[in-house]
Amino acid sequence: MLLTLFLSIVFCMAITVLLISAVAFVQNEKFFSSAPKEALEVIIPREKELFLGARTMGWVLLSLSILVILGVGVIAIVDGLNNGFTFGQFFLRFELIFTIYKLYDMIFFDWFLLCRFRFFQFYYPEVAPVYDGRKYGYNLKSQLLKLLVLFPAASALAAWICTSV
Repeated sequence: MLLTLFLSIVFCMAITVLLISAVAFVQNEKFFSSAPKEALEVIIPREKELFLGARTMGWVLLSLSILVILGVGVIAIVDGLNNGFTFGQFFLRFELIFTIYKLYDMIFFDWFLLCRFRFFQFYYPEVAPVYDGRKYGYNLKSQLLKLLVLFPAASALAAWICTSV
């Protein structure tokens, strides 16, 4: 259980680095596909780097984040296989990792970074009117669907695959 909580924290940290890399350094609007249509319509493509080497640094950080995320999955699976996890134990491990991540996403990214700290608006000031006045992010329904339906289904599928090996 302690390893699962640790992996959840590492997963959230890697996702945070991924987000910062995409928004602040790479600055490619293709990464913002989950943003509301109103925001996507007003985003101005960034031709100039934030500073010399920003995009390169962003891609390196983004790549490292993806490797860490994959590493979390590999460690979660290998440890479970080495310890003879049952379907229920694998399911609980994956569900906890996903649930902690999604709650972190909803509270830290959507509520704090987007609505209170205005992180995205700092780098893309043209979207500020889209987000002004919001008390929460823009996709609560989608977030809850992932938390309550998609992630439990993915956890069950992953647990089934891990116990079928």
